[in-house]
Amino acid sequence: MTNQQIAADILKLVGGKENINSVVHCATRLRFKLKDASVAKTEELKNHPGVVQVVQSGGQYQVVIGNNVSEVHKELVKIAGIGEGTNDNAPKEKQGIVSTFIDVISSIFTPFLGILAGTGVLKGLLSLAVAVGWLADTSGTYQILYAAADGFLNFLPIALAFTAAKKFNTNQYLAIALAMALVHPNLAGFTAENSLDFFGIPVVYGAGYAATVIPIILAVFIQSYVERFIRKIVPRVFSIFGVTLLTILIMVPLTFVVIGPLGLIIGSVLGRVVTAVYSLSPIIAGLIIGGFWQVLVIFGMHWGLVPIVFNNLGLNGYDTLLPMAVAAVMAQAGASFAVMLRAKEVKLKGLASSGGIAAIFGITEPTVYGVTLPLKKPFIAGCIGGAVGGAIAAFAGVKTFAFSASIFIIPNFRSTVPGVESNVVAGVIALLVAFILGFILALVLGFNEKKEDAASEETESKANKEAVQASLSTANETVMSPLTGKVVKLEDVQDPVFSSGAMGKGVAVEPSAGELRAPADGVVTTVFPTGHAVGLTTDGGVEILMHIGMDTVEMDGEGFTIHVQQDAQVKAGDLLVEFEVEAIKAAGKLTVTPIVITNTDDLKDVEVISKDKIKIGEELLRIIK
Repeated sequence: MTNQQIAADILKLVGGKENINSVVHCATRLRFKLKDASVAKTEELKNHPGVVQVVQSGGQYQVVIGNNVSEVHKELVKIAGIGEGTNDNAPKEKQGIVSTFIDVISSIFTPFLGILAGTGVLKGLLSLAVAVGWLADTSGTYQILYAAADGFLNFLPIALAFTAAKKFNTNQYLAIALAMALVHPNLAGFTAENSLDFFGIPVVYGAGYAATVIPIILAVFIQSYVERFIRKIVPRVFSIFGVTLLTILIMVPLTFVVIGPLGLIIGSVLGRVVTAVYSLSPIIAGLIIGGFWQVLVIFGMHWGLVPIVFNNLGLNGYDTLLPMAVAAVMAQAGASFAVMLRAKEVKLKGLASSGGIAAIFGITEPTVYGVTLPLKKPFIAGCIGGAVGGAIAAFAGVKTFAFSASIFIIPNFRSTVPGVESNVVAGVIALLVAFILGFILALVLGFNEKKEDAASEETESKANKEAVQASLSTANETVMSPLTGKVVKLEDVQDPVFSSGAMGKGVAVEPSAGELRAPADGVVTTVFPTGHAVGLTTDGGVEILMHIGMDTVEMDGEGFTIHVQQDAQVKAGDLLVEFEVEAIKAAGKLTVTPIVITNTDDLKDVEVISKDKIKIGEELLRIIK
């Protein structure tokens, strides 16, 4: 099938030119912003031979194509007559209040959820260590490790300020200064009884703003307007200090006097509403959250509940929503393992097993997008298991005292707040029931593996593979590391397109230095203008995709310097791209870089050389032809 035909089919299935606000592409996927995503025929797109997967995330309708995405993109914009399809040239998308809210919250919280999950696990393990007598909570060891576990959450407003400033397009370091003022230790002693004032205006400080969510987000949102106004009125000669000085002088008092107390009130009201609904009928609340959590995740709607979770943890020291949500996660894991047992297709078995393991550790995208949801019945089985597990957790009043969205939430069921009871046993039972019920129901309900035109497809696939194999050397080939850094398993990459193996086998490297070099002799087949990804075909016919970081296409080339042109002949070790590791991190992106063999199906196997760390030029992959 030609790229022109693929583009024409995709254009038709997303609803035509009239339904497209904008379309750009990264290394593997077309990223649409659609006027109405419901118009798109998602199932037909997923079954299209030129499409690997469809993912709806971050307000984008993402159609995963693979290595030929740039050619498909060119054909698509040509057929549709929509210019180059860039966001800058596209009309602004009108979003409803709910969609806008979810987009804002997901953009602000996503960059540091991994840190919160890791520190949450550490806090749970510390709680367990104290419970079994391994550590005393008065020991120096405990105090230091607890600071590591609790520090990020305690100063959460600073991290929120940084990501919110990026979302609201305002100075990130000004926002950090504002957040640091809110959590300054000199103000920690002021309470309602021991109040403070600003030029006679009373300041409601309460227990402070550490670990709060809403006040700093509101403050940074207001800052974005204040800063822009000040930049217009301050003479350029004074702007280097004048803008920051005036913005801080206005925003810090305004936040303490008005914005902060308003945010605390909003947070308190949200907490009371959730508590009221929970108290009205815990079982119904558990059934709804546990049963529909993964549905919310698919549509990105779960972000609307994330601030409530952090608000509860910050104000109360515990949360009741998260245990119900984790029950839903465990149920999908159980359903995925059931698919692994029943599936006859080797590829589906592999996806189900790796997806189930990932789900246990809190990453459900590979199993939901790649296994349970496409098969439908296993997804329903997981939702039912999650509903029952969520109901048990809610009925028993299970609480988590730290953030974790995986099996590691179990140690966090133990209370760390004086006077607040915990129910560890009920929490474990809820997760076990969810997992087992999801597993059993998926086995009982079964599923249909797609077998339409299997014979013809097998014949065609065999012919194609034979043709490709004939053009390739029969000798094995080695791919050297294009990077220096820490080796990461491909299934651990936080992007279901890579981690599921849909793009092909390979490995990832978390770089410690900002150089991407040629991993073998060959021809550069793709160089993205943003510099974030390079495709190379070796002299032996192996197709390699190197994708620097996750979602780095959104950096629009900032921090990337390209040293090679498309169609250039290169030798192993030649410099391809220089990139700034810290700039990627500052932009809130992950630096982990997948190195994927995109024509894996044409090879016998791709073996990863087992190493923890690697340097440029060292053996990374062994190609078996």
